Amino acid sequence: MPALELVDERKINPAEPPARSLGRPAPQSSGKENDMLVRQNVWELGGDWADPILWYARAVGALRPKPLNDRTSWRFWAGMHGYHQGLWEFYGYKAAGEQVPAQADFDEFWQQCQHGSWYFLPWHRGYLIGFEKLVRSTVVTLGGPPDWTLPYWNYFKPGQDGLPPAFGSPDWPDGTGNNPLFIEQRWGPGDPSQPGKVFVPLDAVNLDAMDVHEFTGVASGGDRGFGGIDTGFEHGGTKHGDIESQPHDQVHGLVGGEKMFPEASPRPLPGLMSSPVTAGLDPIFWLHHANIDRLWQSWRQSDSRNTDPEEASWKKGPASLGQHKFVVPLPDGSPWEYTPEQMSDFAGVGYTYSDFSPAGAPLVAVAGRTATPPGAVAMARSTGAAVEVLGANAQSLPVAGKGAETSVQLDARTHSKVAARLAAGPAPGARAEQVFLNLENVRGYSDATVLQVYLQFAGKDGAPSFERQVGSIGLFGVTKATESDTGHAGDGLSYALNITKPYSEFAGSGNADPAKVGVRLQAVAPVQQSADVSVGRISIVRQGD
Repeated sequence: MPALELVDERKINPAEPPARSLGRPAPQSSGKENDMLVRQNVWELGGDWADPILWYARAVGALRPKPLNDRTSWRFWAGMHGYHQGLWEFYGYKAAGEQVPAQADFDEFWQQCQHGSWYFLPWHRGYLIGFEKLVRSTVVTLGGPPDWTLPYWNYFKPGQDGLPPAFGSPDWPDGTGNNPLFIEQRWGPGDPSQPGKVFVPLDAVNLDAMDVHEFTGVASGGDRGFGGIDTGFEHGGTKHGDIESQPHDQVHGLVGGEKMFPEASPRPLPGLMSSPVTAGLDPIFWLHHANIDRLWQSWRQSDSRNTDPEEASWKKGPASLGQHKFVVPLPDGSPWEYTPEQMSDFAGVGYTYSDFSPAGAPLVAVAGRTATPPGAVAMARSTGAAVEVLGANAQSLPVAGKGAETSVQLDARTHSKVAARLAAGPAPGARAEQVFLNLENVRGYSDATVLQVYLQFAGKDGAPSFERQVGSIGLFGVTKATESDTGHAGDGLSYALNITKPYSEFAGSGNADPAKVGVRLQAVAPVQQSADVSVGRISIVRQGD
C-alpha cells in the first residue's frame, strides 16, 4: 500500500464552530446590464501583470496565511471543493497537527463539490460567486477597486492555450520572489526546466459538448447530456456530463500533471489541479472554472433548444430531497445558501462575461457527433430513448506506458439494423439514431491521465482500413472512484463518446467488417505501471427509437 492513501480523510478539530449568521443574502444586481460586473479574458487585460491580475495575486497572498479553520481563508475555500490530509501536508498546505474546521463547519461547508451530477454547473457557479465576493472584499481592504472581477482563461482561443504568464513566474513584476499565483505542483505539458509553464494541448480537448441540445442525459450508456445525469447530492459521481467530461476534466489533468515521489508513494502523485481533493488550492483553478461557467451561458444562448432542467428536484437542489444544501460563506463568514434555480437565472447573478463565443475561432471537432437532422427529435433522457449494446471487448484492459489497444466484435444483425437506420435518417418526429463508444469502470490511481481515443475500422475482402480519433477522456477523480470504501464501491469512472459520424462512414462504406473494430487508447503522457489504470469494459451501443 502507498504511504499516501488518496482517499478523503476527516481529522476533525473538536472545538466549537464560530457563531453563525442566519442571513441568506442572494447575489446583488441592479438588473441593468450596464451595471453588471464583467469578467474579462485573462489574456486580454492589457499585459501579463495587468491590474486585475496584480490585485488577484495580492488578495491570494493575504488569504493564504489565514488559519485553515477560518471560513474566509484561502485553504478553507479549497477544502470546500475537496480535502486530503496526507497530500495537503506533503505539499505544505497544512502543518502537521494544524486544526481543520470543527465538525459542524466540516459537515456544512467542506467536500461538497458536485461531480458526475446534473448539479455540477450550478454548484460551481455559486462557489465561484462566493469566492469572487471574498477576493473582491479582500482587494478593497488592500486598497484596490470595488468592481474587481475574476478573470477567465479561454484556452481554446488561438494563442491563449498557455498558462497566463503571471501564473508561471515565481516572481512579482519587480523581480522579487514569492508570487502567490505561482505553484510548483503544475507538472503538465511544457518545459520541465521551467516549473509552472504548462499549456493545454488542443488536440486533447474539444467543444463537442456545445453541440448537445439536452441538458440532462442518461446513465445507461448513451449521451450524458450537456450538464450531466439526474442525481441527488453527488460529491464524486462516476458518470460525468458532456461539458464536465470535456473540456473540464482534461484541463484539470493537463495543467496539474503528476510526479513520482518514491519517499511518499510508489504511485504518481497529482499536481494540485489534477485531483478534486487539491484542485482548489491552485489559483488557476478559479479561472478555469470561470471559463466552464462562461461556456454554460454560451450554450444556453446559442440555441433555443438549450435550456436548463425544469424538474423541481434540479431547481430546488438536493436540499429539496432531504440531502445536503448548497452553501458557501460570505466575506463576513456568514453562510449563503443557494439553489440551482437561482444560478440558472443568469440575469440575476450580478456579473457577465466580456465574450461568449466558445473558442473565439472555429475549432476542428475530433469526436464523432453529428448535428440533429431537420425534423428529427434531439436525444432526450426520457425512458423512451432505447439503449442497445452492439458489442463489447472480452476482458478488462490494462493501460500503461503509451496506452493500450483492444477490439470489439459487433453483433452482425444489430450492426446491419443500425447501419440501415443511419443510412435512411430519422423519420419526421423520430429520434435521431446515435452510436456511442463506452469506456466503463475505468479504475486507477492517476487522476492526471488523459487518453486520446481512436477507433480502427477494418475493411472486408481486402478493402483498406481506416482510423479515426473520436475524442479523449481525462481521469480527473479516478482515484476516489477507485477506492472501495467510497459511495460507489470502487466502480471507477465511466465515459460515453459519441461516434455516430465515423460509425456511419464505416457502416456506409459497403466494405465494413463488424468483426474487426479496434479501439486504441493513446496516453498524452506516459501512464505509470504503478498507477494500476485499467478499463473494465469497452462497448459500442446505439441509442434511438
